[in-house]
Amino acid sequence: MQAELKALIFDVDGTLADNERDGHRVAFNQAFREAGLGWKWDVPTYDILLEVFGGKERIRYFIERYEPKFDAPADLDAWIRALHGRKTYHYTELLKSGAIPLRPGVERLLREARKAGIRLAVASTTTPENVTALFSATIGPHSIDWFDVIAAGDIVANKKPAPDIYLHALEQLGLESRECLVFEDTEHGLASALDAGLTTLITVNGATRNQDFRGAALVLDQLGEPGQPFEVLAGDTGGATFVDVALLRRIHSGQGF
Repeated sequence: MQAELKALIFDVDGTLADNERDGHRVAFNQAFREAGLGWKWDVPTYDILLEVFGGKERIRYFIERYEPKFDAPADLDAWIRALHGRKTYHYTELLKSGAIPLRPGVERLLREARKAGIRLAVASTTTPENVTALFSATIGPHSIDWFDVIAAGDIVANKKPAPDIYLHALEQLGLESRECLVFEDTEHGLASALDAGLTTLITVNGATRNQDFRGAALVLDQLGEPGQPFEVLAGDTGGATFVDVALLRRIHSGQGF
């Protein structure tokens, strides 16, 4: 018997908001400038760095790959944590300014899912502070309470593409993978969700559009709105032009159109 769809689990950066290139990247550069570093991540460099999940991990990878002669402090881990903390500050200030909206269809779908009694969760490598700041700045502080679980940051040892963050979210929800559906935007995020046994819908962005999304139930350019249809990159929507609960239930059930 097919399980009922009981929860939606969302990645955050790039999935709920198109906030990587013009959000996190800008904040990283502000933190670098503030620290007196001569580093500046342009878009092509940042798109490469997006293959590394986790902001602190991204900084470390950048040093190893691009700045091998960097005179690293004795406690590099602590230095990276402090630098990343300043980046988070600058990012949340950007959010407060209203510079980073939610992607089309996100708020509508969240409200519709709640009305339908479907639970909501987050599974992301971004910090919990970034998750709270995004929803507070776009929907309002009350929207944090819409989510039963916010699994974010360093809460698990192994970040995506390992399945750990999704397994943790499932444990916290008290649900099985067959009762949930995931929203992601990257191939590594897809691999993480699939390894946890989760049906996954992809909404691409400019940095991820050409990645390999084999195994996804559906690949779209966005969730869409009435009057603002999505573009279907892979999969069958049965004629639907925007993502709603009815479409998600059909995808989750594996039924044909």
